[in-house]
Amino acid sequence: MTTPPSLRGAGPAAAPALPTRRLRVSARSAPYVLLLPFLALFCVFGLFPLGFSLYLAFQTWEPTSGLGAMQFVGLSNFAFALSDEWFWKSMWNTLWLAVASGVPQHLVAIPVACFIHAAFKRYRNLILGAWFVPYITSTVAVAIVFTLLYSTDYGLINQVIAGIARWPVIGALMPEQSIDWINDPEHLKPAIAVLVFWRYVGFNIVLYLAGLQAIPRDLYEAATIDGASPLQQFFHITLPGLKPMILFGVTLSVVGGLQLFEEPFILTPDGRGGSDQAGMTAAVYLYRTAFDFNDFGAASAMSWLLFIAVGGITWLIHKTIGRGLK
Repeated sequence: MTTPPSLRGAGPAAAPALPTRRLRVSARSAPYVLLLPFLALFCVFGLFPLGFSLYLAFQTWEPTSGLGAMQFVGLSNFAFALSDEWFWKSMWNTLWLAVASGVPQHLVAIPVACFIHAAFKRYRNLILGAWFVPYITSTVAVAIVFTLLYSTDYGLINQVIAGIARWPVIGALMPEQSIDWINDPEHLKPAIAVLVFWRYVGFNIVLYLAGLQAIPRDLYEAATIDGASPLQQFFHITLPGLKPMILFGVTLSVVGGLQLFEEPFILTPDGRGGSDQAGMTAAVYLYRTAFDFNDFGAASAMSWLLFIAVGGITWLIHKTIGRGLK
């Protein structure tokens, strides 16, 4: 029996191919599809905590064992916060530290950035990296180093003060005994302000150096031809050209300074503000209200009051410094 020519060399019958369906996304909706992972994470970890804290500000909630029941109390948490002496003390400490550490940052960062921009061309990135190292260093490591520096008996700062005290004229202005930077309420806030200044001044130098590079060089050349001195060029060209960056840097300093938590929390021995609560910032007191006193409703109300204060000061800064930028 011969095999038909049509079947010669043919293998077993192949199964019919199943139709494949591909998910097609239009060009208009593709950006929104790509943003879905971010939006989902933002809603879970951003919008939900924000909305829940606002809801919790009108409730009383003490989850001492598990998740306790909530009870609506209206504006009682806000009234308690506004009448709490510790809350106002923490707000005053926060404002003091924000001004004492924030203002010197910009007063130092602007001239240093101008000096680096004018004097260094080849090793500029290396110098900027050295200034920027404190900003990226772990806060815990920085606090441990400064704790050793502020040590009463063996700290480097007190050793330097003791050495200067031996000088004939300047020594009369130095204290006779070693300063207890950490436990003395009078010196705790300056110690925290120095730590915050040292950590964030490099970040502002990088900001202002970026702003200096955006100023056209032709302005300085024309001013030099017209006979303007370097000081006149600084006040009439550099500062006006840096005004948008100054507004941005000051805004970041205000927002960060009013939310100061890590430095006073780690630097103080008890982590609660030190002696006489001199280092207790608003963020530290919010933490204590929630986790020490188990009053999450009052802590949420205080956080929204702090948010209003940050927003108000930021608006005032934009109205003063930001005038004429539009």
